[in-house]
Amino acid sequence: MTTAVVTTEEPQQQTRTSPTPRSRRRPPRANAPVGGAGAGVLLWGYAALALVPLLVMVSNSVRTNADLITNPLGLPSPPTTASYVEAWTTGSFATYFGNSLAVTVGAVAISTVVATMAAYALARGRSRFFRWLESLFLSGLMLPIHLAILPIFYLFDGLGLVDSRFGLMLMYAASGIPFSIFVLTTFFRQLPEELEEAAALDGATSWQTFWRIMVPLVRPALATVAVFRFVPIWNDFLFPLVLLRREEKYTLPVGLTTFFGENATNYSAVFAGLVITTVPLIVLFLVATKQIVAGLTAGMAK
Repeated sequence: MTTAVVTTEEPQQQTRTSPTPRSRRRPPRANAPVGGAGAGVLLWGYAALALVPLLVMVSNSVRTNADLITNPLGLPSPPTTASYVEAWTTGSFATYFGNSLAVTVGAVAISTVVATMAAYALARGRSRFFRWLESLFLSGLMLPIHLAILPIFYLFDGLGLVDSRFGLMLMYAASGIPFSIFVLTTFFRQLPEELEEAAALDGATSWQTFWRIMVPLVRPALATVAVFRFVPIWNDFLFPLVLLRREEKYTLPVGLTTFFGENATNYSAVFAGLVITTVPLIVLFLVATKQIVAGLTAGMAK
């Protein structure tokens, strides 16, 4: 008897796995300029073109008036500082410079301090009253301050602040508060409230928390606000012309106009006066550039 043994074996299924293609990722470009090389060339060309009037002004300020008349676009040979001495002493630019510096620095300091405290309170306020108050402050941005020149003059006349550098300072400070609050409130809202809670646990008062913790954290915003308020106040011509009467209280723009009227043919001294008026703004931007960029770009990158 023959027995047949049948063995069943399950066929092994061989799965062929196709090799997955490796993802080819392009390495990120480091410090790639936005817009490519063409945009960089255009920006550098614009910067060089914008510097030409400044260089011409500085060059003409160190030349003699006779040299300027005979060769207006020539180079100083040799350079002289006689025009600066004449503008600073004879042209009373020392007085004008001191008036502008006192009014501008005082107005920026007052508006920045007041706006910082107000912005912190508005940023941490929870009730509808604070929202309404913030809207009231921001509505001041809708009205150009120069349109209110007539009411301001009558108000200052009634208060006895006409021909007063302190009154001019207060006007500039008040006009800059809405913009400063608008910028600083946004920065204070970005700061976590846990910082204040930790400071309260350590025994710090609200005033100490504000000045020692919160204000240093918004330093870029403070620098941005200060610079953006410094420039229009320093260059303003209308309000000093209307609110100031005596020449010894004039600021640089009004004093420069007076000096130009008296020295219409002394071009070298006029260029020297322009340089004296422009130098503080250049120094300010060179010193505060890093803080300004940090303030303008804060919150853009995560």
